[in-house]
Amino acid sequence: MEALLAPANWSTRLVRTVIKLPQVGAMRAARSARGVSLESLVLELSGFLVFLRYQSYYSYPLETYLEYPILIAQDAILLLFVLHYSGNMKQALPYIVIFVGGWYFLTLQKWIIDLAMNLCTLINAASKFAQLRYLWQTRDSGQVSALTWSMSAYTCATRIVTTLMTTNDLIVLVRFIIMLVLNIWVTATILRYRKTEKTD
Repeated sequence: MEALLAPANWSTRLVRTVIKLPQVGAMRAARSARGVSLESLVLELSGFLVFLRYQSYYSYPLETYLEYPILIAQDAILLLFVLHYSGNMKQALPYIVIFVGGWYFLTLQKWIIDLAMNLCTLINAASKFAQLRYLWQTRDSGQVSALTWSMSAYTCATRIVTTLMTTNDLIVLVRFIIMLVLNIWVTATILRYRKTEKTD
C-alpha cells in the first residue's frame, strides 16, 4: 500500500495542474459559457479555499494538498471566463473581495475553520448538484467538459488513497468519497446530454 502513495500524489498533482484546461478550451473555442453553472463554480471555489485553509492551518503534509493553490487559480480563471462570456464582468470585483475576505476570516478562531471544514463537504456537494440541476433543466451539456469532470473523479479516488495512508482524517475522507460519487454522476450526465445533442 505504501508503494501507492508517491504515484497517487504525483498523478493527482499532474492531473489537477491541467484539470480545468479542457473546460477553458471548450469555452474559448465556442466563445460561450453555455452549460457551465456559475453557481456551481462559485461553490466549488469556496470549498477549495476552505479545504486549503484547513489543511494549512493544521499543518497537514504539504503533498496532500499541494495542488489546491493551482485548482483555486484555475477556478478563478474559469470564473472570469464565465463572467466574460455571460457579459457580467462587473461582478468580478465583489467575488474577489468576498473570497479574499473569507480567506482571512476562516482562521480568526479555531472553531470557525473547524465549522467551515465540516460545511466544506456540503458546499462542494452543493456545487456538483448545482451543475447537475443546470444540466437537468436545460438538457444541454453545452460547453461543459466531460474530461474535466472525469479528471476530478480520478483525483478524488487518488486522494481517498492518500488520505487513508497519511492523515486518516475522517472528515477529509468522507468528503473525497462523496465528491468521487458526485463527479462520476456529473460526468455521466454530461455524456448523456452530449449524446442527445448529437442524435437530435
